[in-house]
Amino acid sequence: MLPLVLASTSPFRAELLLRLTLPFDTFAPDIDETPEPGESPEAMVRRLTTAKANAARPHYPAHLIIASDQCAVCDGKIIGKPGNHENAVAQLSSFAGKEVRFLTGVALLNTETGNLQLDIVPFSVTFRDLGAEEIERYLRKEQPYNCAGSFKSEGLGITLFEKMSGDDPSALIGLPLIRLAAFLREEGVALP
Repeated sequence: MLPLVLASTSPFRAELLLRLTLPFDTFAPDIDETPEPGESPEAMVRRLTTAKANAARPHYPAHLIIASDQCAVCDGKIIGKPGNHENAVAQLSSFAGKEVRFLTGVALLNTETGNLQLDIVPFSVTFRDLGAEEIERYLRKEQPYNCAGSFKSEGLGITLFEKMSGDDPSALIGLPLIRLAAFLREEGVALP
């Protein structure tokens, strides 16, 4: 098996990848994640996921590079990471009673053969009606300022939802393990 490299600085993605019990290194891809003018959310996620994998390629000539990118979409707008408390309050307030769709790209690049497997895995959450006090309590406890959508579904953020829908709940956290496992099997990696 070729060595694995996770092209991500996300601690959430690394934690998810640990579930597969495979050793891996990490690489910090330095790419501009700004959406291009007129770019659809799907096209942006596809482009950024591929760019992250390709950023690692020159450093790892005989490896399997894992890359991922995610965006949230609400009311047709791309929702990013809030970065601070005020932006997180605004995001969560705008989500109250609405569905937010997450698009998570996952790629596996074999740098020895050049084979790239890429897919986008959707997952949706419907927020319940949220009051200002609930939002403040949640943000003070979990401080999810580096998470798209201002919540951590693997933590207390689950209490903000009315329902969740999708094929792979790990996609919501940031790395679709079901699809990644299929990609790894295609490259001859024995799982489980």
